[in-house]
Amino acid sequence: MKLEVWSDVVCPWCYIGKRRLETALSRFPHADQVEVIWRSFELDPGIPADRTEPTLPRLARKYGGSEKQVRGMMAHVEQLAAAEGLSYDLPNGVSGNTLRAHQLIHLAAAHDRAGDMKERLLHAHFEERTSVFDVDALVALAADVGLDGDEARAALADGRYLPEVREDIATARALGIDAVPFFVVDRAYGAAGAQPAEVLVQVLERAWADSHPLRTVPAAEGCTDDSCAI
Repeated sequence: MKLEVWSDVVCPWCYIGKRRLETALSRFPHADQVEVIWRSFELDPGIPADRTEPTLPRLARKYGGSEKQVRGMMAHVEQLAAAEGLSYDLPNGVSGNTLRAHQLIHLAAAHDRAGDMKERLLHAHFEERTSVFDVDALVALAADVGLDGDEARAALADGRYLPEVREDIATARALGIDAVPFFVVDRAYGAAGAQPAEVLVQVLERAWADSHPLRTVPAAEGCTDDSCAI
């Protein structure tokens, strides 16, 4: 089965969703036959590529609320993240353009390390509070998962994976995806948001049943109820 996950590396719900997906896969008996594909989604593409700004005031402006209100929302998300073993400090977070980070994930996918790259970027942003925006920082993170630093720098410089990122975003739009994380199984089942692991398991089981229907041989003699005669 193919499981596609649209998400962004600066989305706190996406990291929570990733952990819940990992829990779901640990409970799914056919997990070794599930191909997880990380798809690109930009939450805030309007931020210039080389500019960052504090997340708290930006979100307050974006949603028309006070910073106190946003802090309350952030505290709720932090509690849910902690339940998944994640340590957030959202009020002190930084926002930036993630287009380069998504290109790096596609580069990693070419080396079968997309999952490792995705995890490294999320961990760096949310738990280490280090940059996932500038080229030097991204090259260092790529090296952390075993990618060649020179190749990573060259790929970011020439934009060779931009078409793949743009295609992911266009596909998300075509599928009606406007928020992340968003899970799609075999392009037949979708689950929006950081769903509980139990829900994700149900989606996987349903998709598996559809792709592996039970086939029976012609019927033979047998019992139909507990009154079967011997």
